[in-house]
Amino acid sequence: MIERWGSFVARRSLAVLLAGLAVAVAAAAYGVGVFDSLSQGGFDDKDSESARELALEQDTFGNQGIDVVAIYSSDDLTATDPEFQAEVERIVDGYAAGTTSRVVPYYAAPDPTGLVSEDGHAAQVLVSLAGTTQDDYLDSYDELAPTLEAGSGTGLETDIAGAFAVFNDVNEITSEDLARAEMISMPIVLVLALLIFGSLVAASMPALVGLLAMVGALALVRVITGFTDVSVFSVNVISLLGIGLAIDYALFVVSRFREELAALPVDDPDASATAIQRTMSTAGRTVLFSGLTVAAAMSSLLIFPQAFLKSMGYGGMAAVLVAMVAALTVLPATLRLLGRRVDAGRLPWRRRRPVVVADERGRWAALARGVMRRPWLVIGLTVTGLLLVASPFLGASWGSVDHKVLPEDAPAHVAADKLLEFGPETSTAQLLLTGASDADAAAYADEVAAVDGVLAVQQVAAEGDSTLLRATWEGNSQTEASQALVEAVRSVEPSSGEVLVGGQSAATVDLIDSVGSHLPLMGVIVVVVMLILLFLAFGSLVLPVKAVVMNLFSITASFGVVTWIFADGHLSGLLGFESQGFLDATNPILMLAILFGLSMDYEVFLLSRIREQWDQSGDNDLAVATGVQKTGRIITSAAVLLAVVIGAFATSGIVFMKMLGIGMLVALLVDATIVRALLVPATMKLLGRWNWWAPAPLARWWTRYGFREGGVPPAPEPDREYARV
Repeated sequence: MIERWGSFVARRSLAVLLAGLAVAVAAAAYGVGVFDSLSQGGFDDKDSESARELALEQDTFGNQGIDVVAIYSSDDLTATDPEFQAEVERIVDGYAAGTTSRVVPYYAAPDPTGLVSEDGHAAQVLVSLAGTTQDDYLDSYDELAPTLEAGSGTGLETDIAGAFAVFNDVNEITSEDLARAEMISMPIVLVLALLIFGSLVAASMPALVGLLAMVGALALVRVITGFTDVSVFSVNVISLLGIGLAIDYALFVVSRFREELAALPVDDPDASATAIQRTMSTAGRTVLFSGLTVAAAMSSLLIFPQAFLKSMGYGGMAAVLVAMVAALTVLPATLRLLGRRVDAGRLPWRRRRPVVVADERGRWAALARGVMRRPWLVIGLTVTGLLLVASPFLGASWGSVDHKVLPEDAPAHVAADKLLEFGPETSTAQLLLTGASDADAAAYADEVAAVDGVLAVQQVAAEGDSTLLRATWEGNSQTEASQALVEAVRSVEPSSGEVLVGGQSAATVDLIDSVGSHLPLMGVIVVVVMLILLFLAFGSLVLPVKAVVMNLFSITASFGVVTWIFADGHLSGLLGFESQGFLDATNPILMLAILFGLSMDYEVFLLSRIREQWDQSGDNDLAVATGVQKTGRIITSAAVLLAVVIGAFATSGIVFMKMLGIGMLVALLVDATIVRALLVPATMKLLGRWNWWAPAPLARWWTRYGFREGGVPPAPEPDREYARV
């Protein structure tokens, strides 16, 4: 199939290029409107207890949760001064219509305790937003926020705290970080690509594919928004994976094209067509399988009920598939038309240097042969080292988003710190009791109040046989202690009726449970799909299993590093963040999907060259050494360029984006160095012919129908007896 496509591109390169560019222009015009279609919520599981409590609470009483805390303070006035109270009353009366379902100002609260600071110079207004979904709340907040501000000449300062103030700041800062990351990374990528390829034309190819991947993925995601909610954070994954994989794929294809072109006579008029055909049947095949494996890994996120994780799956799949298609259509068509002009604009010191066709000799091959002389020693040392790096992950604790994910100078973070002037930090849970008598509701409230750690339980609203209570305790809502307290409250059963426990801490407990319950299925899906795709690519059942194990080593090592940094707080000063003391429960899931796909990227590229050499020679050691040598420079180059893109994202001011960037950077470095240069040669040396084992029926099927690198026939039958073991 890929060979026929390569022949078609070689014959109809101009038509393919023009068609591709026309589609790209249309996609760019359509995709720019995606930002108006993206949602901002999606962190909850609709079937969880906290989500059901919120839905029933809204149906019965309207939203009664404390979504926004407006803090008004003055150096000169106190909250009891007439001027202070009059200004706050004016602000509350001027709230945008239809944006709130409940407002409790300090001066009208039944119990103002805790709503006025200890020194009396600051006071709170508690706001419940109007709406039924997180997106509704965010829309209400966007409209309400400007009306919360005190007048400039009143002497009052305004700070806005609460979950939706945090979400608002996260969205704004993430957008700014995304733009900054692209501005930082792209010029560096272009300069490095110029140094790698040595010519302006060749160096522009990764940028071309990256641009096509971005516009195409945005258009595809806009189509998806017509059928389901897609989070605004999907754009970050599109940018990260789209640019990163476009760079990888362009490097693979352009490097192979130049290599094939260099092996053909200069006066051959069909050299570029022949080179493209060979490139597509080799590097093109690798790009196809790499794209499918990354897309398969990202598709595993679709099993989670949280729209946020599904959105990351949609964005990731769109980015990688469009990057793959661009690298298999527009890029080869462009190279076919350029021919040897792909080296136009060569750097002065590269003009007389020929393109080197790598073989089994060279530094990378020497390294591989050195590793294969002591395989057990290499495996023992590297595996031990990686497990030690991964060990902090064993003690990881989990939470969700709060103000600490923001930079310390972000408005919502500043406001949250200011709340400490009112006393110790407290958290709450909403307790919705239905079908109980007033006496049983009162008895239930007393039982909850008796739970160790609960400070108070107060009635918020009542209607018919439904009663809404609010339990309060000291501490941050995301700590393990708060999560344990929610579990303790949920264990209290009313004498009659039913109770649902919701609130921010309860939502975190439900999020962790939901992620944990879906994780095994995600793992099964990823592993099974990877085994199938890699068998189709290499005709072996051993190599896919080995590749999965190798990837797990690099991924768990990255998990250990992010736990040590972000949960334990090491390097927080250097990296500029405040440790939350836990890991966001959704981040490792997102990292697992992305890293599993990206880890397979280099694995597929390396094993493809090894398989190509094995089919030609049947010599395992020669195949490994040659494969490592032929891919050494290009994988290193791709890793460096991808590290620049990921590193730019690691500069984000949002902790979970910084964590994602650093985790990916660690996994990338482990893959490109330890796994590629040490573990792969060592394990392939020990396995020998068993690297290529498959049960006889599968081996025969693959020999006949398999997607062999370059269409090279297998070695003579005597060398293939292992396939029938």
